[in-house]
Amino acid sequence: MTLDDLREQYSPLLEKIRSGTLQRELDGELPFEPVRWLKQEGFGALRVPEQYGGRGLPWPELTQLWIDVAAADANLTQAFRGHFALAEDRLWQHAVGRDQQAWFDRFVAGEIAGNAWSEVGSTAIETQRTVLTRAGERAESGWRISGTKFYTTGSIYAEWADVYARVRADGQFGDQPDRFAIAIVDTRAEGVTVVDDWDGFGQKGTGSGTTTFEDVAVPDAHVLPFEERFPHQTALYQLNLLATLAGIARAALDDTVDAVRRRERNYSHANASRVRDDPQVLARIGEIAAAVYAAEATTLRVAGALQAVADSVHEDASVTRRLNEVVEVESSTAQVVVTDLVLRATSDLFDTLGASATSRTAGLDRHWRNARTVASHNPRILKARVVGDHLTNGTPPPYAWAIGTTTR
Repeated sequence: MTLDDLREQYSPLLEKIRSGTLQRELDGELPFEPVRWLKQEGFGALRVPEQYGGRGLPWPELTQLWIDVAAADANLTQAFRGHFALAEDRLWQHAVGRDQQAWFDRFVAGEIAGNAWSEVGSTAIETQRTVLTRAGERAESGWRISGTKFYTTGSIYAEWADVYARVRADGQFGDQPDRFAIAIVDTRAEGVTVVDDWDGFGQKGTGSGTTTFEDVAVPDAHVLPFEERFPHQTALYQLNLLATLAGIARAALDDTVDAVRRRERNYSHANASRVRDDPQVLARIGEIAAAVYAAEATTLRVAGALQAVADSVHEDASVTRRLNEVVEVESSTAQVVVTDLVLRATSDLFDTLGASATSRTAGLDRHWRNARTVASHNPRILKARVVGDHLTNGTPPPYAWAIGTTTR
């Protein structure tokens, strides 16, 4: 099946999702039903190899679908961000000889994972308060996890949470006080609570609130030392945000064109009797369309660089490091330019209409709010500095950065 065939297959579903997006936004309704539809369509298994029941899509093709989904509802692509990171890690682990068929089966069955990495409050930037502790003296006894995470995007829709945690000194990863691991926790287990308390002004349906773990059992097979995590996670996370931004821009363009076509009121000093014939309005729409084109093309280029890293799994580690550096720099560069393009496009759309376009029920403001929220995840000033420092001084980009309180 070609990418065009797959996009055609998803088209009716995405149209159904799109038809309810504005009302969900106005009502403050989380997109539980659209997430369920995507699960049923096999969206979460698109990277799973075909021999295990998935589609085996390469990153450029998956990214195109991410953009399509974000154009239908910007919340959804970001809500699946943590899931595709875990799926990519399972692919990497499988390729290096750790059988992951059980996880592939879960993904094909429609189970997905959410993200649970960040902590708020006074957690120091170099550590985590969420802790993994041995449940017993023997390895087969498994682990217990306790802690609270925020920005747990997608976890409210997910069967699993991909959790970053500190291992207690008596854990299996040595006796150092600050070793870290990834724990894949069943969100249906006793002691897991997911709350929708995300109060951002955009991306309100991503489910990016609080997840609490109270002495939750975790099997030994579901814990992985952090240093063994797949290497291109940061670039994957950035690619997901780029695809979300590109989809937001496309949705904004579609809404603008539709509103201009339908608009009957006009100003006495306009250039034409009908808004849809006004050359200044048409030029503005053309500029927005150009921004959409550039945002999508830039995002897909980053996807190609990410695929190169994924394909290097059997290469020497130095090859993977070099390719990872390339995609990190490309994704940072793209973040700077795509952010500017999309924020400007989602603001400029109001130039084509009148004050009525600011009506809350029109919902056109959601495009800018969503774009601004996505862009704020990774400040472009820091991305620009990373690119400049790399080009000028050869400084490697940060591969696994964190956020927290600092002592300086």
